[in-house]
Amino acid sequence: MRIAPVVLWLATSLVQAAPDEAALGRDAGYPRGTPQTMFDERHKVDSFSSRSEILPSRPSVRGGPVWELTTGKPLPVLQYTYRGDTYALNDYFERRRVTSFVVLHRGQIRLERYQYGRTAEHRFASFSMAKSVTALLVGIAHHQGLIRSLDEKAEVYAPELAGSAYGGTTISHLLQMASGVRWTEDYGGRDDVADLWAALFRVHGGGNPTQVLTRRRPMDAEPGTRFKYATGETQVLCHVLKGATRRTAADLTSEWLWRPLGAESDAAWLVGWQDIEYCGGGFSATARDYARLGRMLALGGRRDDAQIVPAAFLKRATESSEQPPGFRVNEAGPRFGYGYQFWLFEGGYMMLGVYGQAVAVFPALDLVLVQTGVWSRSSDPDSRAERDALLRAIATAVAKE
Repeated sequence: MRIAPVVLWLATSLVQAAPDEAALGRDAGYPRGTPQTMFDERHKVDSFSSRSEILPSRPSVRGGPVWELTTGKPLPVLQYTYRGDTYALNDYFERRRVTSFVVLHRGQIRLERYQYGRTAEHRFASFSMAKSVTALLVGIAHHQGLIRSLDEKAEVYAPELAGSAYGGTTISHLLQMASGVRWTEDYGGRDDVADLWAALFRVHGGGNPTQVLTRRRPMDAEPGTRFKYATGETQVLCHVLKGATRRTAADLTSEWLWRPLGAESDAAWLVGWQDIEYCGGGFSATARDYARLGRMLALGGRRDDAQIVPAAFLKRATESSEQPPGFRVNEAGPRFGYGYQFWLFEGGYMMLGVYGQAVAVFPALDLVLVQTGVWSRSSDPDSRAERDALLRAIATAVAKE
C-alpha cells in the first residue's frame, strides 16, 4: 500500500512527474498538431487544449458577473482501491494521463491540479461531454416554445433530413440515443463517426456531413426500446436546434448557459463544413468553467435565484427513476443508465468524453468532479475504472465530513 500526503494543489503548485511525459512531447514543449496529426501521441496535449485554434470554431462569449469560486480546505487524506491494491490521491496523477482535475464542493475548490504544462487558462476539449451541453440547449429551446414538443420528429425542424431514418426519429428518442437506427462507432477510423468527422472538417477528402446523416440506414431496434450510443443522433439534434432557433449553437450556449452561468472565460464550438457546429463532440472550455456548469446542474439547474436549465427537463435528463425500462442504472450497461445525453450512476450522473474527459455531478453532496485527459486510447477500460474508483472515494470522503 502506498500512502502519500494530500495537499491542495493549485495551478501554481509544485510540478511532479506525470506519466509518459516524453512520449507526449515534453522535450519539444508539447507541440501542437494539425487537423491531420492532432490525435498523434506527441501532439495530443496541446491539441486537446487548443482545438479551437486548429479547426474552424465560434466562441461562446461569457458576460456579466463571474460566479466566484473560493478556495476551500484540502480534501481529507483518502485512499482508493483499484484491482485489489490501495492507492493515495497523488498516486493517481503519477499513474494516469490527466491534464486537469478539479474538485468543487459547495462552491469551494478543494483540489485543482494541472499536468503536462497545462494551466487554468487552457480551454480543454470536451469531446462527447459536448453531447450533454447540446441536450441542455434542446431543453431550454423546448421550454421557450421554440421546439413545441420533444415527441415531434427531427425533420419538422430540420427539413434537410426529411425522408431519412434520423429525420423520422423523435427528438426525445434522439436525446436518449434510442432511435434504433444502425450507426457504427468503434473509433477504429473506418466507422460512421469517422465519416462524420471527415465530412465536417474536410479531413482525408471529407464529404457532405448532412449526407452522412441521411444516408440509407436500416433499423436495428424499435425506437425507444434500446440504448445504442451514436454520435450521429446528437449531430441531428444540432440540426434541430439550428432549424428551431435560426441561431448557432455557439450563440445559444453564450446566451442561455455561459452568460447566466457566470463563466470566467469564453468557451468555443468547432464549426464544420455547411456552417454547423459539431454538437457531438466539438465544445471546449476551461476546467473551472466545466466545474461551474456542473455546480449549476447540481443545484437543480440554478445559479442563485436564476433558473438556467428548466428543472423538469433536467430531472428527466439525469434521474434514473425518470428513464424507461432498459435505460435506468444497471440496465443501459454495467453500473450505468442513460438519460438525455447524460450517463447515470447511483447518486449522480456524468458528462463523458473519449480520452478521459469527465464531469461527475453528485447533487445531494453539492459536489462536482472535473477531469480532462490525454489517454493513449479513445476508450481505455483501465484508466476509466481507476478514475471511477477515485471519484467514488472522493465522494465517500466528502459525505463523511
